[in-house]
Amino acid sequence: MGADILFITMITVISSRKKDSPILKMMKAEPELFSVLKQGDIVEARFLEQKRNEVYFDLGRFGTGIVYGREFNNGREITRKLKPGEVINAKVAEVDGDLGYTELSVTEADKQKVWQEFKEMKEKDEILKVEIRAANTGGLLTEIDGTKAFLPVSQLSNQHYPRVADNDKDKILEELKQFVGKELEVKIMTVNPKLNKLIVSEREISDKSVAELLKDYKVGDTVEGIISGVADFGAFLRFAAHPEVEGLIHISELDHRLVENPKEIVKVGEAVKAQITEIKDGRVSLSLKALKLDPWKDLDKKFKEGEKVKGTPFKYNPFGAFVNVDGADVQGLIHVSEFGGVEEMKKAIELGKKYNFTIDVLKPEEKRLILKMNKTKIQNPNDKIETEKDDKDKDESE
Repeated sequence: MGADILFITMITVISSRKKDSPILKMMKAEPELFSVLKQGDIVEARFLEQKRNEVYFDLGRFGTGIVYGREFNNGREITRKLKPGEVINAKVAEVDGDLGYTELSVTEADKQKVWQEFKEMKEKDEILKVEIRAANTGGLLTEIDGTKAFLPVSQLSNQHYPRVADNDKDKILEELKQFVGKELEVKIMTVNPKLNKLIVSEREISDKSVAELLKDYKVGDTVEGIISGVADFGAFLRFAAHPEVEGLIHISELDHRLVENPKEIVKVGEAVKAQITEIKDGRVSLSLKALKLDPWKDLDKKFKEGEKVKGTPFKYNPFGAFVNVDGADVQGLIHVSEFGGVEEMKKAIELGKKYNFTIDVLKPEEKRLILKMNKTKIQNPNDKIETEKDDKDKDESE
């Protein structure tokens, strides 16, 4: 701190006395000659000699540096291989040490240099080839220049992303284990030396190439492709013309009817056509139902409110039950209020069994079909028993 102030004061005094001073010109031309050491600086250290528990280095104009104590033990593997005159990087641990020398750390300097190189790689957007060493449910483990790095599942390319139904962790792990021992191209995404965290991404590379390819497409285009994966929330379609491009068909875009499981509509390896509904941030959304005839169109010409129909309940939910209506490729809803509660509804109608219904509300433009049960009065068996008992009592009294 004091040396810095002295240096600044020196420049100020010289500058105020004579602007063309030779010393001032030298300071401007070669400022490094007048710089001072600070704790944490990385310096070039030329190996001089090693004593029992001490190693000495020539720091040029900064004098002599020393590695001893804990730093000597930590850096033993580095210093024992040094030859006289060999230059290495060292980190300034203490400017004015107890022994009068500049105390150095060779291990910290090596680590700091590596992390600095990682930062530079990230800034330059460098593409690196890494070998996958291991896998866990969160992603893949690798190394870059001896430092452990992590490739999260979310940062895998579309081509390598595990397509696992129900997000089963065991199945995801099995998919990821296939990459162990293989090489992948990645970019550094996060560098945090304090937390010893190095995160890499494969998707960063593929996203840029995909974004370029998507410039050839627009919303409304019909594309051909192969179903590359099926998940709870939809299906993935790999473009036939550009296999690098993969789009998502959300479950709501698979069909006009309610889809319980995407596998009801598509299967992996199936060739299909889909319409592009959105292109955003290198991602493409697709629709199968956009290319299908809409069963709701003109449905009010085929059915009328108050008309009796047959249907089969196929799903319960808290507000009612969905029903497949005979003669229409649509589903209707019968509200839970028809029964008094969910449990009562489950007792009154069984999934997969056919019942008679009445169309209560039909609004094709809203894709809305509300049904009511055709209720028939069921005689209470107790009524019959009471009647028989009354008749018997009447006979006995006569």
